[in-house]
Amino acid sequence: MEDPEGGVKPQFDGASAAGRKDGKKSRRRKGKRGGQTRSAAHPASHELSGNAGQPARPMEDAAGHPARKRKRRRRGGHGASQEGLLQPQPMEQTGVAANAARDSGDSPSSRRNRRKHRGKRGLQGRPLTSAKPSHIQPQENRAEETARAAVPRELQNGAGRKGRPENHAHQGDRPAAEHALPEELYAALDLGTNNCRLLIAQPTRPGQFRVVDAFSRIVRLGEGLAASGRLSDEAMERAIEALRVCASKLKNREIRRMRLIATEACRQAVNGEEFLGRVVAETGLELEIIDRETEARLAVSGCSSLVGRETRSVVLFDIGGGSSEIAVIRIGDNRFSRLANHITHWTSLPVGVVTLSERHGGRDVTPELFEGMVREVEGMLGSFDCPEIEIVQTGDFHLIGTSGTVTTLAGVHLDLPRYDRRKVDGIWLSDDEVSAMQAKLLSWDFDSRAANPCIGPDRADLVLAGCAILEAIRRRWPSPRMRVADRGLREGLLTDMMADDGVWRRNRNRRGQRTK
Repeated sequence: MEDPEGGVKPQFDGASAAGRKDGKKSRRRKGKRGGQTRSAAHPASHELSGNAGQPARPMEDAAGHPARKRKRRRRGGHGASQEGLLQPQPMEQTGVAANAARDSGDSPSSRRNRRKHRGKRGLQGRPLTSAKPSHIQPQENRAEETARAAVPRELQNGAGRKGRPENHAHQGDRPAAEHALPEELYAALDLGTNNCRLLIAQPTRPGQFRVVDAFSRIVRLGEGLAASGRLSDEAMERAIEALRVCASKLKNREIRRMRLIATEACRQAVNGEEFLGRVVAETGLELEIIDRETEARLAVSGCSSLVGRETRSVVLFDIGGGSSEIAVIRIGDNRFSRLANHITHWTSLPVGVVTLSERHGGRDVTPELFEGMVREVEGMLGSFDCPEIEIVQTGDFHLIGTSGTVTTLAGVHLDLPRYDRRKVDGIWLSDDEVSAMQAKLLSWDFDSRAANPCIGPDRADLVLAGCAILEAIRRRWPSPRMRVADRGLREGLLTDMMADDGVWRRNRNRRGQRTK
């Protein structure tokens, strides 16, 4: 409100104390001296007003601007009070008003005060903690994002979500940390013909987990195995060096349960068991060689969240370094919690990207050489006794590929500046898009493939052999679309271990107890 003389009047409940004409004292002008008014406590205020019977008025300056001087004196704090000028104060510091609010317990003024300061306090009147700047990411979150870059993200975020997280939720982006069980960590290690991979994860919501740490390195353990039948010394050294890194990561964490597996290279090599004994002696890790059926079931378990509820049939394939697992899945009206229970037929082809490229050459691949690789794999599939898949409606059937071959095709299709599993895992590729990507890779020479950021020099001589295996599978089971999975055995191992231990059921019970 504006003062008629140009000043701003202090307001109390919509009225100014200076505007009262009846000579009554305002409760708000009482000081802390036994209920006396400020004018009574300070007689000088009447002298300043020029009228002892009227409320005190502010002094005028030489220019006749009372509000300016009053404003300046109000800012002066104690100085203005000592001169008897009327000075509005916060309710908490006004003596009688504060006492009245405390006596009444819930006076209108106290209610207004609470509304006024509600944004500065918590709901119960407690000060809010200062918010962290949004541009500063917590250290643990940065570590989690680094780990997620190497693992499936949809496993963390649930089925049917594209471009997920390694949550990995089942698996990825982002698993809610408040639902995690800090004391329960699980680890899965997969030593394959071409790669050594490790995941350490923590269960979160039912069917999901959060990746705590991850490791992956190309070791080419099966290099030269097809020709000699043995693991070479150089290959074993590369694998053991990678396993030392894995052992260090496992040693630094309290793991509730772990499962460490080896696949086709150790299955085929005559010195496979001898190599695993050396691994125990040099790293302390005890790996088990799993059979091909177990490998197929684990691949299905790791990719179960990518199979939608509307899907009736799926052919899931895992193109490895030394073998390729294929599982035919038929889902009826009642879907089991474990998708692997719906496998009706499966096979394991004794061929992978390493073995096929070594037999045919993977560096300089002509269309004729590529077709020869496809026909070799087709011959292996010809002995697979599997009934034809009936497709009633569009969407009933599709392919799921989980391997470096299909993730590479997806990365090239997306023209990524560098491989990003969050954009690849869960993506759909049409049949025409897959054919176009295979033709593009076949038209590139070795140097062009090596220069692509989604392929690199380590895979440049393997990717076309993988495409040949993929092409044979597509010819056997034609499908209008294929889903890409950047996940596999490790995720299947983690899912099975957590389900067997019932951690998701216990986690759900604990949350229910907390909410009661």
